[in-house]
Amino acid sequence: MSSTGTGPTIVYRKRRNVELALVVVAALLGLGGFMMTTINLSGALPANLPWVIGGWLALCLVAHLAVRLRAPWADPVILPCVLALNGLGLAMIYRLDQDEPVSTLVNGQLLWTAIGIGLFVAVLWAVRDYRDLQRYPYVLFLAGLLLLLMPLTPGLASSANEANGSRIWISLAGFSFQPAEIAKIILTLAFASYLAEHRDVLQLAGRSWGRFRMPRGRDLLPIMVMWLAAVAVIVFENDLGTALLFFGLFVMMLYVATSQARWVVIGVVLFGGAGVLAYRFLYHVQVRFSSWLDPFSDPGQNGQIISAQYGMAWGGLFGRGWGQGRPSLVPLAQSDFIASSLGEELGLIGLMAIIVVYGLIIARGLRAALTARDVFGKLLAGGLSFTFALQVFAIIGGVTRLLPLTGLTTPFLSQGGSSLIANWVIIAALMQVSHAGRAPAGVPDETSEADLAEAPTAFIRKVGS
Repeated sequence: MSSTGTGPTIVYRKRRNVELALVVVAALLGLGGFMMTTINLSGALPANLPWVIGGWLALCLVAHLAVRLRAPWADPVILPCVLALNGLGLAMIYRLDQDEPVSTLVNGQLLWTAIGIGLFVAVLWAVRDYRDLQRYPYVLFLAGLLLLLMPLTPGLASSANEANGSRIWISLAGFSFQPAEIAKIILTLAFASYLAEHRDVLQLAGRSWGRFRMPRGRDLLPIMVMWLAAVAVIVFENDLGTALLFFGLFVMMLYVATSQARWVVIGVVLFGGAGVLAYRFLYHVQVRFSSWLDPFSDPGQNGQIISAQYGMAWGGLFGRGWGQGRPSLVPLAQSDFIASSLGEELGLIGLMAIIVVYGLIIARGLRAALTARDVFGKLLAGGLSFTFALQVFAIIGGVTRLLPLTGLTTPFLSQGGSSLIANWVIIAALMQVSHAGRAPAGVPDETSEADLAEAPTAFIRKVGS
């Protein structure tokens, strides 16, 4: 911390070497799970171990070098945490592949990981200033809503919709993916841009009733549009989790932008009302609540959540060990219920450690929001962090029966390409905001050679101090 005429100024250090050391440790976690699984199942090290080590370390190094070159002031903890989760997810999917019937799902997941890291590098390289994304709020908002409702388009629905009961997949050129994963990024950008421009009106305008200020009708229009979109997702796509994610995201960003609790009250009332109506009139919502409150009322229908509970109970505090449990007895153990698979083989301690890693990513993302120098950056980092937090809370809460089960994925752990690549793009955006906020004043984008050449001598003196 240095002192100027206007008060103390925090000067951050780059900490890229610290990040590199943490990246190595994170990479070893996934590799350790891979080796221990093979040793416990076959009694020998895997034959392709050198290729696995070389390939995984190369991917980790590429991600680190991209940050070192394009976002050198970014937070040094976020990337290692993400690589640790991604590596553990790959190790668990590989472990599940070894059970009968033997499969090779991990190969596809590794390919999606490489694509995700490639997009992470591309975003860092292509987006020189994230504030350029603030220019098109209404276009982004419309694009996000279209993506969110795309699974309802005739001819695009994927067969995966019938498999899991939720209409959240589309099929193009033989590939299935969830457009909602891309929509959450686009809508977060749209919300941040809109609220950065209109936050004063949303905060001050309206009629006061005692200590409560009722917003104007025109200011309620965006929240009503999002409420209607959430209702459409619940009713037509059979997906309570996605509706909660997007509506909760918008209400949270409204609260952060305005510091007005009224928006939270309005949001809770609107979503609560929609939830009550959905429970009264939609059978699939009643099934989700029944499996949450009393799964043994219908063991045949709720066998998935019951199996997951027994598996985690069998794992106990310390787990059965990599390759020593029976996690594949749970349907969709590699995707929706990968948290229960990890809980069975790593135990409650291992699952809690994974949740702590998620907490570190969320905390560092919120820290990036605090250090951002512009309102758009604060809202963008805060919104992306909250999206991440709400998704983790909803899916792990559903698997452990803290909440009704939702159709969301466990970020970086679950098998599937849509979620993986979308979350890598989210991390790239957080790194960009963190870099801009931590960089010394006078050099907002150190990746630009022109900015470096024009940096004032005050910056040199500040770094020297």
